[in-house]
Amino acid sequence: MFSNASNFVHGVDKAFLIIGGFSVFFLVAFTGIMIYFIIKYNKKKNPKATQIKDNIILETTWITLPIILVIFMFYIGWQGFLPMRQDPKNAMHVQAIGRMWKWTFEYPGNKESDTLVLPINKAVRIDLVSKDVIHGFFVPAFRIKEDVVPGKNNYCWFIPGELGDFDLLCSAYCGVSHSYMSAIIRIVPDNQYEKWITALPVKQGVKSPGLKVIEKNGCLACHSVDGSKLVGPSFKGLYGSTVEVSTNGTNHKVIADSTYIKTSILEPNKDIVNGYPPNLMKSYKEIITDKDIHLIVEYFKTLK
Repeated sequence: MFSNASNFVHGVDKAFLIIGGFSVFFLVAFTGIMIYFIIKYNKKKNPKATQIKDNIILETTWITLPIILVIFMFYIGWQGFLPMRQDPKNAMHVQAIGRMWKWTFEYPGNKESDTLVLPINKAVRIDLVSKDVIHGFFVPAFRIKEDVVPGKNNYCWFIPGELGDFDLLCSAYCGVSHSYMSAIIRIVPDNQYEKWITALPVKQGVKSPGLKVIEKNGCLACHSVDGSKLVGPSFKGLYGSTVEVSTNGTNHKVIADSTYIKTSILEPNKDIVNGYPPNLMKSYKEIITDKDIHLIVEYFKTLK
């Protein structure tokens, strides 16, 4: 009945079955009692209502039984939840990075992949990091869901128990392409994992300072660096290009040089790129310094 995809499946499914079973039982029972009362105490059979009050046994019963039931259901849920926050000390560590709208995974040794590959029957702790907005690390088959919040240290852990590919989704609405933010968790035998991680190349290069600035300020929530259209124009190929904008209702063309980029950051509603609505971007006048703008411009020059 239960799968063995992870060590948490049994506890979570048990809680859902018990709580769901109680819910169905009381739905049927209360509906049946209600129908019975409607028939038995209708106006034709009881033209004069009879008042019933001060029934200590009845009042004690409907107070005590729900309290006991709620405490019991809480205990069942707590049994399934508590192990999820007690990761073993010998668990291997992998960092899952969520950004609009993609998951990436970093392994020890400065290695990175877009697919989360893990060995079967070994405990793994996933350290959760967001580069922009709130995401949700959700693996339905493993019965795992944890929030991925910017600036907050969070994690989840599990022991995969079945070989194969499993879907990783984002459970928090994070923008226009939220539904496309998915990845694969691939569980493989231990020897196959060792071969894969050994062959995985070491991540090269140092991240551009300009990229760090735009990541820090959440710019990638609305602008892409690969040419795809999001809420705002893509940064790819922007520097030096000719951009059609509207200024005070007048359409004209401008060159996307350092002055244009600075104006777009400090006065985003001055020159509105055609095809995009105004008043979506706030001013970063008191947030991004001239030095940071210079770093951004230098980074844009590399996005050909």
